[in-house]
Amino acid sequence: MRILGWLLGPALVAAAGLWFLARPNPLTEADLAGLTGDPAPGELVFWAAGCASCHMAAGARGEARLVLSGGQRFPSAFGTFIAPNISQDPAQGIGTWTLLDLANALTRGVSPEGTHYYPALPYASYARMDLRDVADLYAFLKTLPADATPSQPHEVRFPYSIRAGIGGWKLLYLSKDWAVPGNLAPTATRGRYIAEAMAHCGECHTQRNLLGAMDTARWLGGAPNPSGDGRIPNITPGKLGWTSGDIVRFLTTGFTPEYDSVGGLMADVVENMARLPESDRLAVAEYLLAVATVK
Repeated sequence: MRILGWLLGPALVAAAGLWFLARPNPLTEADLAGLTGDPAPGELVFWAAGCASCHMAAGARGEARLVLSGGQRFPSAFGTFIAPNISQDPAQGIGTWTLLDLANALTRGVSPEGTHYYPALPYASYARMDLRDVADLYAFLKTLPADATPSQPHEVRFPYSIRAGIGGWKLLYLSKDWAVPGNLAPTATRGRYIAEAMAHCGECHTQRNLLGAMDTARWLGGAPNPSGDGRIPNITPGKLGWTSGDIVRFLTTGFTPEYDSVGGLMADVVENMARLPESDRLAVAEYLLAVATVK
């Protein structure tokens, strides 16, 4: 019994230490001091970050893309995640959220109630966002319509349904470091910010490990489609083989250099990117050409 006590004591201390380290770590009001959002640049952040692509109703087009009623289903190895209502409805959406609530959700993966969000919300990428852009996005979201469609619960299997474990995942993988580090040319630096932080390209185009984190050693090197249908392509330079102009045209028109047309979820991405200034699409192109080739 004495030996058991000697073993149990350190185990309890270690468990308590892990719980403390893995607890939600939200921003505070001080982190947002002096920030006032502007909806005009916030609209560009909205499209670059792909908010409508996930949170609009399935198949929505035109102005209906701005009704963020949720409901789209996203299968994964851990279960199916269902996009929530993030419209301005005060009961079913996020109409009562503050800027701090939005900033915590996007950059820390923490809910207004202080619980962990699943990283199906791509905060592993959004963590790199400038808080001024988050403030502008918040101001734009406030201009969008309310919708009273209730959010649906995720269909996630045990043990992944235990949200407390997400804190450990964050300790391992939530970082503001760039996947492509170092100093880049100014245009490519802007492209890195768009691609890695806002547009979260790596979330689809990068292979994941057993815990569902992006393998940055194979950044943008392609990955299995979570739906089980085909593979998301390798878009590193040596495999894609496109010029900067080819990439800009694709992100503007949806046509490849071979005149194939974009399809699937990437069609929404192209529609989003086409709303940005051409200088931003050029910046993304220059960034993609600076990424290391994955074979």
